[in-house]
Order: sequence, then structure tokens, then C-alpha cells
Amino acid sequence: MSASLSLGLLLLRVVVGLIVAAHGSQKLLGWFGGHGFAGTTGWLQSQGFKPAWFWSLLGGVGEFGGGLLLALGFLTPLGVIGVSASMLMAVVRFHGPKGFWGQKGGYEYPLTLGLMSLVLGLTGPGSYSIDAAIGFALPGVLFLLGLVLAIIVDAIGIVTSRQPAAQQSAA
Repeated sequence: MSASLSLGLLLLRVVVGLIVAAHGSQKLLGWFGGHGFAGTTGWLQSQGFKPAWFWSLLGGVGEFGGGLLLALGFLTPLGVIGVSASMLMAVVRFHGPKGFWGQKGGYEYPLTLGLMSLVLGLTGPGSYSIDAAIGFALPGVLFLLGLVLAIIVDAIGIVTSRQPAAQQSAA
């Protein structure tokens, strides 16, 4: 792999990974003005997620842990799965109904982060990564299986969090 391509992948990995990790730290730890785990859990509960603590943990770890793995280039396929799954949930469940543009709460930004992460999963982390240094590579079929499982988990969360009309009017 050429040095310029590896440098480009390093830059993309670090920027996307740290942005997503910082966002996840808001959910888990309350850093950077976030509401922390309790606040995120309460909000997800208000959105119909059950058990809310599980979905809060899954989203927070997917973003924080996945983002850190991506930034480091360590176990990159697992980091990509966590970030991609978190961004898919954000796009479909939280931002999708608001349209495309971010200034209206739309999905342009989480879609961009999720797709950049997915591209890194498909290209690999590059030569300037811990994975390259230790010779770690997840077989492509296992990576794709992980993505499919993450999509299934997201679909379960999306479908089960929708409150029936009777519950919405009672709330």
C-alpha cells in the first residue's frame, strides 16, 4: 500500500474515530456537555426503547468504543461495525424523519460518519495502524456477517421502540 494512501486512511480513521468517540463519551460519561449514561437512558426510555439501559449501553459503547478502535486502527472491523450500527440507528430512528439537512436535525451528518466508517471497513485501516503492525485482519465474510448482525439488532431496536398509538396518547 502506498504511503500517501496509508496516510489518507490514517487521517480519515483518526478524525472520524475521535469525533464518534467524543459523541459516545457524551452518552456514557457526560463529557463534552453530554447527559451521561443516566440521562441517555432516560431519554431513550422516553423514546420507547426497552430496556432503555441496554440500548443506551449499546449505543454508547458502539460510538465510544468503536470510535476509539477506529481511531487507533486496532481491531478496526469491530470498531467499524460499532460505529456503522450506531450511525444507522441515528439516521433511521432519530434523524430520518427530519429530512436530509443537518440544520433541521436531519441525517446528513450521521450518514456521512457512518459511510466514512464503512468505507474504512471495506478498505482496511492502512499501513499506519495497530492492525497492520500486529497482522490482524478479519476475514471479509466475518466482517460482512458482523454488519448484517448489527443491522438486525438495529432493526429490532427500531421496531420495538415504536409505541402504539394508544400508549402515545396515554403518555
